[in-house]
Amino acid sequence: GRGVVWLPFKFHRTPLKTSGGRFNCFPPSPFSRSHLSPTHPREAPALLQVAMLRCRPPVLGLGAVGLCFRTKRCLIQSSKIPNSPLKPLSSRISFTRGLPGGARSQLNTRSLLSGANPSSTATSAPAQQGEEVEILPATNDNHGGVIVEMKDPMDSRTFAFSLRASLEIWRQQGKKGVWIKLPIELSNLVQPTVEEGFQYHHAEPSYVMLVYWIPDTKNTLPVNATHRVGVGAFVMNDKREVLAVQEKSGKFRGSGIWKFPTGVVEPGEDISAGAVREVKEETGISTEFIEVLAFRQSHKSFFNKSDLFFICILRPLSFDIRKQDSEIEAAEWIPIQQFAAQPFAQKHELLKYIINLGLTKAEKGYAGFSPICIKSAFTSRQSCLYLNTRDLNQPS
Repeated sequence: GRGVVWLPFKFHRTPLKTSGGRFNCFPPSPFSRSHLSPTHPREAPALLQVAMLRCRPPVLGLGAVGLCFRTKRCLIQSSKIPNSPLKPLSSRISFTRGLPGGARSQLNTRSLLSGANPSSTATSAPAQQGEEVEILPATNDNHGGVIVEMKDPMDSRTFAFSLRASLEIWRQQGKKGVWIKLPIELSNLVQPTVEEGFQYHHAEPSYVMLVYWIPDTKNTLPVNATHRVGVGAFVMNDKREVLAVQEKSGKFRGSGIWKFPTGVVEPGEDISAGAVREVKEETGISTEFIEVLAFRQSHKSFFNKSDLFFICILRPLSFDIRKQDSEIEAAEWIPIQQFAAQPFAQKHELLKYIINLGLTKAEKGYAGFSPICIKSAFTSRQSCLYLNTRDLNQPS
């Protein structure tokens, strides 16, 4: 005889309905009547997993509804919906597990997984019958998203199936942003990741990071780093001579212009340490960091990134110059008045301010910003806070 099978089913927004002996999804599912007209009760769990994985919008989340479809054997004669909960999807899904031969031939992973991107290379060849698709290993971030760090080799076709299945699971779980970190050794996975709608976020010498925003809301993922951090060093000895260099490359190459040692702070390096390092590299002079005198912000500087340039004053600890041959044409101690009299220094506002700040610090006690180490309430790492310690510590 014929009967009705009821399956408990959680849904997010739109329940999965039945009509005419098949599941209907909203938007409609590509499954045909033959796909969802089971001939054996063991088909129900597998077909339900298929329906859950394929339906859009997400079908896991809030509330519960009973699902039913017609079978050729009566499983439940009562119309009461069973109360037993549905087991969550495991991290490994077999799309034809538990199906008898006839139904197994009707299901393939191409019809199941081809909805995300018709042009994807992963859909060009269906998975073998009974093939298991691994859900990508991921960790939760602090903002409702997941982070995937790929480490083990994987062919692009297998990865594409796993990525598509994983996105469905994360969508059902209400996840927002997805971060996928691909090391340079797994560059073959970049194309299938992009074909699933991911975008480049940033790249480093050893990896590329791609991102995807799942919900139909405004993307709130933080953009890539927006600023480059540079330092300039004002170093003056007791003779009122400043340490100056002429560069072999860049805008000042061959110009004869004397300038202060400058450079870019390295990743994970403090501003104070970066200034000391740059002076040592370019001139061989050892110094002690005193203060940040000021900083300048500019935009569309290096590859359209913004730029933060910190003007630092340092005390010399040595005086014998050993210039850096690869980048520096000349390095000398030059009287401050001679340095300031250069035509370029007279025209360049930033250079004029650096000179005035350095002299005011030496003669009038201008108070800049000194670093103090502070602890974060969120991590065990220390950071530097730059502030005017002189005025802060004055008695009231």
